[in-house]
Parts: sequence; structure tokens; C-alpha cells
Amino acid sequence: MTAMELSRRRFMLGAASLGSIPLLASCVGTGGGEAGGGQASATITLQSSIQDTAPKAALEEIVAAYRGAGAPVTLNAVATEQFRAQLSTYLSSATPPDVLTWYAGSVANSYAAEGLLMDVSDLWTGDGACARFSEALKSLSTSADGKAIFVPTSYYWWSVFYKKSAFASWGVEPPTTWDGFIALCDQLKARGIHPLTNGIGSTAWMASGWFDYLNLRINGADYHRALLAGQRSFTDPEVVAVLQEYARLIPYFHPNQTSWDSQQAVTPMVNNEAAMYLVGAFVTQYFPEDQRDDLDFFSVPPINPAVPTAEEAPTDGFFASARSDNPEGAKALLSYLASPQAQQDYITKAGSSNLPTSPDVDTSGFSPLVQKGIQLLNSTQEITQFFNRDSSDALQTTADAALTRFIADPTDIPAHLRDWQAAAQQVFSS
Repeated sequence: MTAMELSRRRFMLGAASLGSIPLLASCVGTGGGEAGGGQASATITLQSSIQDTAPKAALEEIVAAYRGAGAPVTLNAVATEQFRAQLSTYLSSATPPDVLTWYAGSVANSYAAEGLLMDVSDLWTGDGACARFSEALKSLSTSADGKAIFVPTSYYWWSVFYKKSAFASWGVEPPTTWDGFIALCDQLKARGIHPLTNGIGSTAWMASGWFDYLNLRINGADYHRALLAGQRSFTDPEVVAVLQEYARLIPYFHPNQTSWDSQQAVTPMVNNEAAMYLVGAFVTQYFPEDQRDDLDFFSVPPINPAVPTAEEAPTDGFFASARSDNPEGAKALLSYLASPQAQQDYITKAGSSNLPTSPDVDTSGFSPLVQKGIQLLNSTQEITQFFNRDSSDALQTTADAALTRFIADPTDIPAHLRDWQAAAQQVFSS
């Protein structure tokens, strides 16, 4: 959703610019043609939904450098909501754009199932541009039939954020088990501290953060994706178990969570009245500058040890049209955009909250917090997105309504889930 995506991109990494765009020849992996050679020399079109001022300018600079290295490319910037509405039309057109910005998840997979996305598996093998990316990113970028259909170029992490000085003053440490997490919440509450904060007023989607993580920790990423794809029901016993665990957390939240938005929810943490916040890394921008170095995080502890580790990491990048007249040129551009130097330059110039997907990006200038986030995402077994990215904006609306009602009155979980499933069925049948 637009407000969420805009807020996420305003967090500054604080890294200095780390070098220039690489020469074209160094960016093309196997399968991606070389500029000036055969079909790849034809002009290709990059359709972009990026509208925030700094990221848009950063992409323009990167594309200009690519063009200057001898590869003709046209960049078309389209308003985000217009892009979203017309994406299907772009891809099904007889003369589609060659490469398009978007994000990994259910939307990309659904277009792949329709045969509208180019198979870029050769970029993920040998010396391809994505060959050294993590297995979790590879899995995220692979369609149901086993083809790579997406090139991820940036992402960011969700975790439980806290202030190191506050934990030290309270004499507590980050928990490593779910029982330890519950015990920590009990200990803090007994001392008059609100263990958790959130902002689900005008940003009701924030309630989905805890739903996603509890589902990932109890049922695993495969079940979570299947549920959000309409292959399972919100009335399943597995979802009942998720809301039962969620209900345990409700007494720990600051009572003002229903009137705050995601930014206002940091206020009790700033004042040491609340301890922890499950949120994306964009949260750092909401804290006073003199408190940002005090922030740290830990992953939501495991609940069911049998399920693989998983982290929410909304991932942006590019895919190519299967109907492109210039597939080698499209792959060459994708390889360039995925290269370590292009990623690094985009992040630093855009002031983005996102992290590089390439393990070869020089992160030495990034803050310790950001480096810890990179380590978290590189080590997890599974990467999911966020509720709306793993499903759709329409299904996110059903989650907003269902979880808001549930948090207000968690006494009748089956009724809430029946209503949620009925709303979800309308989305999937439309």
C-alpha cells in the first residue's frame, strides 16, 4: 500500500557514497548480452514505478550511466498507483516494456503462472549476476514451476526493536526463546513498563506484522504463503493457534496502540515507557537522532522448533516481460541493475531503508545496526515479504478489519476467523 511503501523508503542508512557505477562489461553475467553485440544493442525500455524524489533520481543516474556505457535504454517513470493498475496490461501487451520495477511475492508469481514473465534462471547460475545471492532470495525469486522470474536488488528486515540503554537500566536482556519472551513481557509489565508498542490506528496494516511472524513461527513459511494465496482457510486450526498466541500478547501492548500510527508508536519507547516494537527497519527514522545509535533488535524467537527459520524482508527489484523483443538486452540490463556497484550506488544515492541483496556490496560504511540486519537476512532459511506483498492489497484490507476487531475483543476467535474467511473468499473469487 502506498503510505506504507513511502514511509519505508525515507529511512536514511547514513552510508557515504561508495563509488561510481561500474562499466557495462563488468555487470553482465552469463545469459545477459553485451552492449553493442547483436540483439542486445537494440533499445530496451525500463518501466519504473519509483516516484519518491531521491530514489527516482538515483535510478535515473544509474540508467544514465548504463546508457553512457553504450547500451541504449529508455526509462519511463509512471505514478505508482497507475503502474499497479496497469501492470497486467503492460505485461500482456504485444509490445511490452522489456524490464519493469516491482517486488517479489504473489504478484510476480501470478504473472509467471500466466507465462508473462521472462525465465531468467541463467542469471542465477554460473557467473550470473545473481549466482551468489542467498538461497532464501533465490527461493523467493523462483516461480512454482522452478524458473527464476525475478531479480531482487534491495530489501530490508523486520524484527523486534528495543533501546540498549533501556534494557540495561531495567536489567534485562533480549530473549532467545518464546518462553523467555513471554517471561520478559511479564517482568516488564510487573514493573509498570508496557512491554510492547504498536500503531494500528491509521496504519492498521501494522497489526499484520505480529500475525505474519506468529504464523511463520508456529506453522512455517510454506503454510503462511499457502494461506495468503487462498489455498488454506483462515478458519483452519493452524490459524486458530496463531490468534490464540496473539491473544496472549494483547495485554502487553500499550493501550494507545489503536489511536497511534506507526510513527507515533515510538513515543513511549523514546520516553522509556514501552520496551519493544515489532516493525521494519524504517522505524529508525522515527526516533530522535540522538537515540538512533541506541537502537538494537532481535528476531522473534522460535515457537515451533520444527519449522525452518523465516524473516519478513520486503524485497524490491525487477522482472522482464516474456514478450520482450530483446531478451538478451533485457537480461543485460537486469545483470547491470543487480551488480554490487549499482546496488551500492542506488542505496547511498536514494537514502533508502533497503539493504543490498548482493553479498559483494561493500557494507563497511553502513552502521552496525544495518550490518546486523544484513547478517540476519543472509542467515535465515526462508524470506517472506509482508502480508499484502505475499497476498494482495485487497486481502490486506480484510486483515486490517479482522485483526482490528480481534484486538478489540479477542474472546471469540472462531467468529473473527469465520468473518475473515468470508471476506477473503470474496477477494479470491473476484
